Amino acid sequence: MRLFVAMDIPEDVRSAIRGLTAKLRPACRNARWPRIEGLHVTLKFIGETLPEKVAAIEAALAAIPSRDPILLAFRGLGFFPDRRRPRVLWAGVEAGPELAALADAVARAVDNALGTAPDTQPAPPGEPREERVFSPHLTLARFDTPRGLNALHSAIEKAAPFEFGGATAKEFYLYQSVLKPGGAEYTRLATFTLAGRKFG
Repeated sequence: MRLFVAMDIPEDVRSAIRGLTAKLRPACRNARWPRIEGLHVTLKFIGETLPEKVAAIEAALAAIPSRDPILLAFRGLGFFPDRRRPRVLWAGVEAGPELAALADAVARAVDNALGTAPDTQPAPPGEPREERVFSPHLTLARFDTPRGLNALHSAIEKAAPFEFGGATAKEFYLYQSVLKPGGAEYTRLATFTLAGRKFG
C-alpha cells in the first residue's frame, strides 16, 4: 500500500489553481500536470507500506497531541530545485510555525509506528543523517526535460499575481494512493481532528 498523510484544500483554492494551470499547460506540454482534484498539502509521504502496518500508523497519528485549527494561505509559484533545470513547479502554502510542528509530529509518529525512527535506524558510519526541511507546497507540474521552459516562464510572467485563497485546516488524513494510467487515485483511510487538543 502506498500511503501518505495530508491536509485537503478547499474547492475555491482548487478552482483558482485550475484557472492558472489552464493558462500554463499549453506553454509546456512536455511537463506532467497532475489532476487538480488530487492536490493536497502533504505532511508526510510514507510510501509503500505493508497492510498490517496501517493500524499501527493510524494509532500513532491518533495519539498526536495537536493545536487548534491551522490557518493556511495559498500564494506564489516556484520551482524545485531552481527555474533553470526544474523538476517541479509548485504553488506556495504559507502558515505559521504550527504547520511545520504538526508535520514534524506526524513524521515522528509514523517513524515510530514503522520502527524507522532515527534512534532505531542509525546512519552509516561517517555519513550524516538526511533531514529534509519541511516545505509545504502544492505540486502543479513535473518535468523530465527542460524543453518548453522558456515559453512556460513567459506564460507565468503574464499570469501573475498568484493569489489562490486561504483555508482553516481542522483535520488531516491518512491516504492510500493507487497509481493508474489516468493518474493517481486517493482513498481516505483515516481522519484526525486538530480542534480542541493541545500540541507539543
